[in-house]
Amino acid sequence: MSLRIAIQMDPLESVDINADTTFALAECAQARGHKLWVYQPEHLSFDTGRVVARARPAEVQRVKDQPGILGSETILDLADDVDVVLMRQDPPFDMAYITACHVLELLKGETLVLNDPEFVRSGPEKLFPLIFPDIIPDTLISRDLGAIIDFRARHKDIIIKPLYGNGGAGVFRMKEDDSNFSSLMEMFLERTREPLIAQAFLPAVSNGDKRIILVNGEPVGAINRRPKQGETRSNLHVGGTAEPVELTDADRHICDRIGPELKRRGQLFVGIDVIGDKLTEVNVTSPTGIQELKRFTGIDAAAIFFDVVQQMVAKS
Repeated sequence: MSLRIAIQMDPLESVDINADTTFALAECAQARGHKLWVYQPEHLSFDTGRVVARARPAEVQRVKDQPGILGSETILDLADDVDVVLMRQDPPFDMAYITACHVLELLKGETLVLNDPEFVRSGPEKLFPLIFPDIIPDTLISRDLGAIIDFRARHKDIIIKPLYGNGGAGVFRMKEDDSNFSSLMEMFLERTREPLIAQAFLPAVSNGDKRIILVNGEPVGAINRRPKQGETRSNLHVGGTAEPVELTDADRHICDRIGPELKRRGQLFVGIDVIGDKLTEVNVTSPTGIQELKRFTGIDAAAIFFDVVQQMVAKS
């Protein structure tokens, strides 16, 4: 089966060929004979009943500084000209992101969009876990300063971060005696109308923050991201180190709890974050980690993903 696949992504020209998950997905699709186009979110339009994108045919290659060969721009009718749309641009999860979800949702019944934009829109990374309160850290979602002060007083040691941020940006650890707390709250609350997320600090983060990849609700493998000395965040692009890791019974319990709901919501490719035995995030927008997973374990999550995609298209 040869599929026509449009990838809504950040510029292909700037991806890291040795780390970027979208590049690895495109590489796998190309190896299977699927035809690829790429476009950026700002090139998506709703035009008089049609969902279209100003896209370019693409051929990916593992060549540093030239990861893709792009053809001439064309206007793709995403209902008629393609079989699959992969929504893979990075957050922030702002109104532009939400609008793109609304527009792509109009393709339902016409073109397979992954992950399902309706539920990407309604279940962002830090909010989806809230429906499983027994497997997440003690968590507060609020912009009420009094509520945040009370939460900090109860837990003594907390993590505060933007509710719709990504990549470890704006993540702060606030201990009970931290004199920066008031100024940090002023900065957060003055810059945005959005709530913040605060969570009880998990000491197990010193052993790493596990990224588990799930395809169609089933775990396929994991990597561990260990923070560098003196750092709370374990994200790879802020200095965290990736290492191989096995799934524990606690990890499998978490996957068993959330997997059926991910599948029901059409969240086919997901990366969850687990610290100790607690789920901290469910990444449905543009989860990463499959290149590291393949290097450490040989597990090809991209191949597993496209096996499922091809089955879904064949049944539609």
